[in-house]
Amino acid sequence: MKIGELAKATGTKVETVRYYEASGLLPKPARTQANYRDYELSHLERLMFIRRSRDLGFTLKSVRELLTLADDDEESCDAVDEVASAHLLAVEQKIADLTALRDQLALLLQCSGDGTVGDCRIISSLASITLVNIREQAKGPQGNG
Repeated sequence: MKIGELAKATGTKVETVRYYEASGLLPKPARTQANYRDYELSHLERLMFIRRSRDLGFTLKSVRELLTLADDDEESCDAVDEVASAHLLAVEQKIADLTALRDQLALLLQCSGDGTVGDCRIISSLASITLVNIREQAKGPQGNG
């Protein structure tokens, strides 16, 4: 199949297919006499694996590790578990960060004024948070900035 057909079948942009190929995630296909890429079912299956992994938030580095492990049927499943566990920890941290962000926004909305933008507590809170962050960064790591 041609690159456009592969891209369409997997919901991937043609440029992304080329990138995966150039980076070694997707093996280079044979070429037709007209020099078109000629992808096989194995390319489709591998690209689907890459797409699903990326949809689940795995980094390209982790996808590469998973593909390497998947290519060796005799490899221990523990190695796969390590990659997935590391990703799970990253997801849990993102969830914690987003939960904290949600809580901060909800708190700001509770304090919201009914007047004009000049009286808006959200705007003033964001401005003061920015100033606090700037002051903390100016102090440096030892606080003697």
